Amino acid sequence: MKIGVNVLNFGPGTDPGVLRSWAQTVEGLGFDLLMVSDHVAITPDVAERYPAPFYEPFTTLSWLAGVTTRVRLGTTVLITPYRHPLLTARMAANLDELSGGRLVLGVGVGWARQEFAALGIPFEQRGRLTDDHLRDIRAAWADTADYGIRRIPVWVGGNSDAGLRRAVRLGDAWHPLRCTLPWLREAADRLRAVADEQQRPVPALAPRIMLDITTAPVGGPQRLAGQGTIDQIMDDLDQLRLLGAETVVLDHYHGDPGETRHPQAAWQALATVAAHLHPPRTGTEQS
Repeated sequence: MKIGVNVLNFGPGTDPGVLRSWAQTVEGLGFDLLMVSDHVAITPDVAERYPAPFYEPFTTLSWLAGVTTRVRLGTTVLITPYRHPLLTARMAANLDELSGGRLVLGVGVGWARQEFAALGIPFEQRGRLTDDHLRDIRAAWADTADYGIRRIPVWVGGNSDAGLRRAVRLGDAWHPLRCTLPWLREAADRLRAVADEQQRPVPALAPRIMLDITTAPVGGPQRLAGQGTIDQIMDDLDQLRLLGAETVVLDHYHGDPGETRHPQAAWQALATVAAHLHPPRTGTEQS
């Protein structure tokens, strides 16, 4: 199972130097994937959660591709209706080629009504537009397959039944965000049932979970996967592996944009996880 990291590409503490440090930290700790999020117009509804500066994902990932060598690069998630599908297909294909085949394209329908209005896109049609755009993106890639363009994995985000069904129809993986383990187990059963119903392959499971390391155990039915002591978190990762997750993305953001001024706390949490994922070898093992 691969482990990725959600990198904060927004907020008052974020600048090119911090983004570079994020990428080099994620790669240096041995994680497999770094992902950034997407907004275009920082309207009041967006700014309340994710204030400026907000670095556009394709531009950001293209730059980070140049300061990394191994780690994969992705979007969690690109708001599919915001860009013409041919533009998205072209930018994604170019980024994948320039990075040496490292792109993962996570996509979603979006939620910011004011941002949709600012871009002149009908909010009520975002689901249909997402489906249409994904079909057009795949068709554009298929038309250029003779030029050696790699098949870029598409992760479909969204915790709703509509998102789950979209992942079966149009995705390579389903990418639910911040959920409990019991919910995810039940949802994985639904994913398989929908795939059987549509006579399609079951998409891979690639959840993004919380990373919130606590000193005392966290209990109760509302505990999110990735929340609790490091032992609880490592057990969550084991449970996700048993559930069939191919990749898990860790998200340290707790909702306060001020956190972006102090990324060291997130980096320390990631270092703790990395140390448990890759414990040092003993002298006996090395011999």
